[in-house]
Amino acid sequence: MGVVSAVLLVVITILFPPIGVWAVAGCGMDLFINICLTLLGYLPGHIHAFYLEYVYYDRREQAREGRFATGPAPGVYSDHVQTGGQSYGTIVQTTA
Repeated sequence: MGVVSAVLLVVITILFPPIGVWAVAGCGMDLFINICLTLLGYLPGHIHAFYLEYVYYDRREQAREGRFATGPAPGVYSDHVQTGGQSYGTIVQTTA
């Protein structure tokens, strides 16, 4: 299911970038920035949307492997994207 949803999200983002951002980050500052970038030029909106999706899926994979990001991703304002869709209470930190 994860691959199918990622491919569907990429197709939606190709057609209209703000919908892809809304699906990943929700309604917030990232969506507003993407709408402005899409209005300024279609390519900047795509670059921003694909960057947010990359950060989201990368952080989600890191959380599944038990690794943690060293810091926040630059230019990402959504906590949902920063944590890879994991809420703060669902990530269990292990000590080695």
